[in-house]
Amino acid sequence: MHIIGDSIFAKDSAGNPLSRIGTMFFRTPGLVTQKGVHAMQRMVWLDYVNSRLAAEGRPPLTPEEEEEEIAQSVDLIFTEDAILIRPDPDRMDLALRADEALREFASKRQIRFLNTHSIKVRSALCERGENWRMARHPISEDDMTALIERSRVSIDCLPVYYYNRATGTRFLTAGGYSEAVKLSDVDYRRQIKEIVNGLNQRNRLGHPEIDLFPSTTPIETKKALKALPLAELSDAELRRAVDKIATEWRASIPPELRDESTANYDWRNAMCQTITRQTNDTAADERELVSGIAAEFYRQIEWLPGARIDNGELIFDETYEEAARTQDPELLALCDSRAKALMFSLTRVFGAVDFINIGRIARSLSRKPNPSGHRGSIYIVQYRDTGAHKAKMMIIRFQKWGVAEHLDEGKDLMRAMLEADEYSDYILDRRLMCCQLGMDLPRRIGFGHLTEKYHGHNQYNGISVRTACFVRPYVRGTATDKIPPARYRNPAFALKFARLLGAAAAVDLIVGRRSTVTNEILFDHSYEIMLCGEDGLPSSIRVTDHAGSFVEYERELVDCVADYAEPMKSRKAFVTDYAAFATEYAESLAAKVAEVQASYRARRRAFDGLFADRPFDTNGSGAYRWARALARLDRTDPSALKARLMEAAGC
Repeated sequence: MHIIGDSIFAKDSAGNPLSRIGTMFFRTPGLVTQKGVHAMQRMVWLDYVNSRLAAEGRPPLTPEEEEEEIAQSVDLIFTEDAILIRPDPDRMDLALRADEALREFASKRQIRFLNTHSIKVRSALCERGENWRMARHPISEDDMTALIERSRVSIDCLPVYYYNRATGTRFLTAGGYSEAVKLSDVDYRRQIKEIVNGLNQRNRLGHPEIDLFPSTTPIETKKALKALPLAELSDAELRRAVDKIATEWRASIPPELRDESTANYDWRNAMCQTITRQTNDTAADERELVSGIAAEFYRQIEWLPGARIDNGELIFDETYEEAARTQDPELLALCDSRAKALMFSLTRVFGAVDFINIGRIARSLSRKPNPSGHRGSIYIVQYRDTGAHKAKMMIIRFQKWGVAEHLDEGKDLMRAMLEADEYSDYILDRRLMCCQLGMDLPRRIGFGHLTEKYHGHNQYNGISVRTACFVRPYVRGTATDKIPPARYRNPAFALKFARLLGAAAAVDLIVGRRSTVTNEILFDHSYEIMLCGEDGLPSSIRVTDHAGSFVEYERELVDCVADYAEPMKSRKAFVTDYAAFATEYAESLAAKVAEVQASYRARRRAFDGLFADRPFDTNGSGAYRWARALARLDRTDPSALKARLMEAAGC
């Protein structure tokens, strides 16, 4: 490939890049990095090709051939340490050829794509198993909250803006304007003048000094504010004029963004995205990468190099080879060996798939992470069956106590294998117990093993061991603890939700689902997913995982039920009628307990004999816990549960 200009990362004596742009050509392979604009670089290339043809005694390019030279080119932008490809969404084939050719100059992780807002660009990369090249870096919920709080700034008046450090734009929210309303006439006029001037000005980077949040704000609202004749309006007229605009602005804001609080997941995610947006943005958010994914997954997935299938052949991302060759610590961390093993195993099982994207959940999505520090190993997989139009999703969770963990305890290999298998049976048995008692879990899950190298501190270091994992479909919906508070202001929504949540809480109470570390209930902490009907009202609540079930199997249900008042109390500030909400929840819980109790009494033999072939150990075997939980259920008075729950709720 002929290059006209300096090498891509060449710098001057001050350390600045010699060129910020480049153009790659494919009809006649070459690269131009001379300073200028892309149009000038294309002219330079045509002159070079024609001069080469003249030297060979051949006629110059025809107009049609010149058009083809230009058509088969790709724009590049260079930063200090990265190459950005600016693809034409309708010619992604050229962008992908440029991506391949640029590996001669840079590592794949240094080559990124612009225009990721285009579904054609995202789809082309997704189908190559390259979500990882578009995804934003994970960030914890606490860090997002801190980032938003730190970004709140003022100019000369109130701190009513959220500042994007990359673009220099300050974003005004409807809530920020509400703070300005409280000012005296003099200060109010100063504040509005500051906003109007900022909306009409551009900073040195070419971005607005001030803009309105969210990005869906109608352009008419901005125009109306920008056009305010401040000098012609009296104080009272100014307030009326701005209030009229603000009323229309608030009406245009989606309901899920009206509660301006970091406790509102939708608002927090949208604001975080707004204040971290880059000038040359190469990243897409989770909802762009995975259609319909829940808000709580925003910036919580660390996408990893994936794989594609070409002519029936499984092709892992080249980054795995680069990591193995260079032993670069950052690449080795990115190229998760477990993820690669999962893709290999899934391809063997599924057979005909087009691509696989895989990510690991960066941290617990629960508001109450396990204080022991154990994060678990949870992966999310996006794949598409050959011939299908849409990609599918699944969640893979690795068994907490496997062979490796038991070897780390100092046990011999045989004992470690036996105990790991027993624990797998125990997990699956508990799932059956929960289903038998009415928990709405995914209908089917997969169970399998991967082979991994064990790296520990005993004699078995370096051997291959089997690691168990559980596969379930991704449940599309909203986690009950992540529902925007504004939705509870609709009484119809709140009461139907309370009814469904109370019934789900009843089963959770019966199966004694608690943390093995703190003994706190796990209910209403990311495991329960709300689905809505066509009317927008809750239609069901499904439980994604039965983790923690049968931890509490000795205490009477009436002594445990007070803890289940927290889901009511945590929503007290959002519902319009707390007494009605609490009553609906408590009555639904009591009714569901009575229903399960009646089912048990009607088919006692079927329940009691379900685990007759399992070991019955009073130290806490699954069969023993099952028997104790059934006996406890049988002697429970549902009306006493309601009374205790209402008392705990303060009603």
